[in-house]
Amino acid sequence: MEIIAWVVAGILFVIAFAGLIYPIIPSALFIFAGFLLFGFIHTFEGMDVLFWIIQILFIALLFGADTLSNLVGVKKFGGSKAGMWGSTIGLLIGPFVIPVAGILLGPFIGAVAAEALVSKSGIKQSLKTGVGSLVGFLTSIVTKGVLMAVMIVLFIVFVK
Repeated sequence: MEIIAWVVAGILFVIAFAGLIYPIIPSALFIFAGFLLFGFIHTFEGMDVLFWIIQILFIALLFGADTLSNLVGVKKFGGSKAGMWGSTIGLLIGPFVIPVAGILLGPFIGAVAAEALVSKSGIKQSLKTGVGSLVGFLTSIVTKGVLMAVMIVLFIVFVK
């Protein structure tokens, strides 16, 4: 049963990392599900209260990092709230409208369009905001990837 538990947890962890590329996948939930299913299939031994507190704090960090990275990226490049919302909408819709490239083009196009249409910014500022949203998104991917890897390493340390 231990091997099955590791395989199931591993599959859920891989799906969680796919959420870095497809933000519609709730990465934090898949990691958490991996922990829980491992416990139900094999054992919760090693996953004490300290483990769960640490993991819940990391999940909060994941959500915070995602929001903060986008906000800082757009704001740092002079974007408005409209640019931030456009970037977020583009991030969610982009991969479905433009397969593969949409993950990068979606936030950029969304931020540029929102800045130009809603904030009535000039094309130069709109493009600058689009670059900021892209920088924020890429920063978010790296930050979340590192946090998720730390969560999984801690899981392995606690259960071994």
